[in-house]
Amino acid sequence: MPWSNQSGGSGGGGPWGSGGGGKGPWGSGPQSPGGGATPPDLEEILRRGQDRLRQALPGGSLGGKGFALLALAAISLWGFSGFFRVEPDELGVVLRFGKNVREVQPGLNYHLPYPIETVLTPKALRVNKIDIGMRVVDDTRRGSTVRDVPEESLMLTGDENIVDVDFAVLWRVKPTGVGDYLFNIQNPEGTVKAVAESAMREVIGRSEIQPILTGARQTIETAVLELMQSTLDTYGAGILVQQVQLQKVDPPTQVIDAFRDVQAARADLERSVNEAQTYANRVVPESRGRVAQITQAAEAYKSQTVAEATGQTARFLSIYEEYRKAPAVTRERMYLETMERVLGGTDKIILDANTGGSGVVPYLPLNELGRPAQQQQPQQQRPATQIQPQSQAQTGIRP
Repeated sequence: MPWSNQSGGSGGGGPWGSGGGGKGPWGSGPQSPGGGATPPDLEEILRRGQDRLRQALPGGSLGGKGFALLALAAISLWGFSGFFRVEPDELGVVLRFGKNVREVQPGLNYHLPYPIETVLTPKALRVNKIDIGMRVVDDTRRGSTVRDVPEESLMLTGDENIVDVDFAVLWRVKPTGVGDYLFNIQNPEGTVKAVAESAMREVIGRSEIQPILTGARQTIETAVLELMQSTLDTYGAGILVQQVQLQKVDPPTQVIDAFRDVQAARADLERSVNEAQTYANRVVPESRGRVAQITQAAEAYKSQTVAEATGQTARFLSIYEEYRKAPAVTRERMYLETMERVLGGTDKIILDANTGGSGVVPYLPLNELGRPAQQQQPQQQRPATQIQPQSQAQTGIRP
């Protein structure tokens, strides 16, 4: 044997020659702590292993039966090597000579032993999270801190403004797309991150900054999720995007104070517009109510006037008809009714021209004696109505 230690001769001493007393390849032989003999060589170890194997086998030699037992044990061990375990957050993909043949669920499973079949167990049931525009840094003294990544978060809006957007993407492997996830993309996390950043830049690029900073967060998240999912499906990545979460949407730090002033001015504008609209909503109905009231009053006055005029016309026509039947009686009646209406509410003094003397008839005002003094004074100041004597034909009063 070339590795055996042989005494004498120039060719002994191991593979590095006999010179130097059994030195190694670096010029020095093995040294024992006590300076004694060298350790046993490889040939001695193999010889001892063969002796122990002969003692364990029946008959003391490797016959046909021994080789059969060894082959059966090897085949059994090879067959048992096909058992494997899939963890609760994993899915198993069995490959037969490198080809995807089936998927297995979590638990204890079996596949044909290597090299016929192999198995891959990716974390397909775990929800993964990718942060874009920020990084969470763990510090033992200060705890977790968030570090901005401007090259990922600064984006240009549709109205040519710059906005700082930090967001997170929650994704997982599709239940039926584990094979696509393993064989269609090389770096799943890098692919999801690149697609998410590209989709966010596209959505921000066709939006204005004002809705982005105020009330369009839900719309942006939905649009980015749909665009990401369609892009990953086009790649055949076997990835399902579950949620897009906007963490921070702010203007750049250098101009954030100016943007806040603009936001305050816009808020004041909206408040003033709302107050004006509230005032208009209160005043306009009141004005319309007054207009309706005036219109209804005018219509009522119109109806009343027309009705009175119609009644007067009917009365006049009825009197005229009676006048045509008896003109003298009608004239006399009209005269008396007129005089009754004119002289009914005044004090009167009647002078009879046929009596002698002064023509004044003395009378005792019995009806004035019972009135209070304050009512008699205005009546004394009021001039009395005198009726000049008329002929019997003119007055129509018969003696």
